Amino acid sequence: MALPSVTGPAVTLLIADDEVTRSGLRMLLDAQPGITVVGEAADGVEAVERVRSLRPDVVLMDVRMPRRNGIEATRQLLAELAEPPKVVVITTFENDGYVTAALSAGASGFVLKRLPVRRIAEAVRVVAAGEAVLFPAALGRMVAARPLGSAEALPQAALTGREEEVLRLMATGLSNPEIAESLTVSLETVKTHVGNMLTKLGAQNRTHAVVIAYESGLMVPGFAG
Repeated sequence: MALPSVTGPAVTLLIADDEVTRSGLRMLLDAQPGITVVGEAADGVEAVERVRSLRPDVVLMDVRMPRRNGIEATRQLLAELAEPPKVVVITTFENDGYVTAALSAGASGFVLKRLPVRRIAEAVRVVAAGEAVLFPAALGRMVAARPLGSAEALPQAALTGREEEVLRLMATGLSNPEIAESLTVSLETVKTHVGNMLTKLGAQNRTHAVVIAYESGLMVPGFAG
């Protein structure tokens, strides 16, 4: 995935996690180019409160937190704020079923706590630029562990052939520019297809659309494009 430039305005970031983890992440991420950590939260309730006051571009959200977990906090942010931040779920285990639930709630992606800090910083910049952070193999395994949803979850008849093709490419982790190159179409054409597809699926973002595709059976774990 092509990463956005880090020469523009810094991405503002809020970290919601336990004290030890967020302290370490704040120190490391604040030192990364293009990122400014503007606040911290110890749980989901505080995360929502701090987002309202600080208006960060991105929230790095742990799943398991006291009072309100990261899933509920993510859902609340996207439901109640006119311009919600992008949410990146951060977790210890890539097969954690809570992560898929968080993506369904509207998170733009997830990262593992064991990743190098530069990879976590890349994820923050990518979602701030409007893309999604997808790890298709892990996402496929997690969805495979969940009950298959009704076929009505994905109104396949409402998607054009090209929109379905774009959705499949999104599920492999490709960015809009990479999809445009793969299909030999313009970037604006891809953006139009993505926008139409999200509307038809009732998806909150690209990641949510891919989750819907997996859970409906359009995508199957192990699909490689």
